[in-house]
Amino acid sequence: MLLRADQAALFGDHFGQAYVTTVFPGVVKAWHRHARQRDRMVGLLGQTLLVMLDGREGSPTRGEFVEVAFGTRRHCLVTIPAGVWHGFKNIGPSESMVLNLPDVPYDGASPDEERVDPHGPPGPGLPAYDWDRRDG
Repeated sequence: MLLRADQAALFGDHFGQAYVTTVFPGVVKAWHRHARQRDRMVGLLGQTLLVMLDGREGSPTRGEFVEVAFGTRRHCLVTIPAGVWHGFKNIGPSESMVLNLPDVPYDGASPDEERVDPHGPPGPGLPAYDWDRRDG
């Protein structure tokens, strides 16, 4: 089961659009955040590591990372609040696919998006993330 009309966590009060993005093995797509938009992501295919970094001023979890591995073997919905930096890396041997169901439709004339280099800190006072492979 992927979508149900009664899934409040999936649709919430608003549904903006649905799109799929793919990631080649080893590729990092990060960092970005939204001022107003809330993203809702599901790993559909392959193995993707989603990393979130709280960059919100005044948040009790500011500067903390949350990592979620999802994809073929673990389909789970992750909601990313506005103001939280996020990105992902394909950690599998083949192309991965992520479904995003943001609560705001994309506005090409005025995108609600801020992007920065994935290999440095996304903002002042925030840590950088090490996207290298870690075995555990």
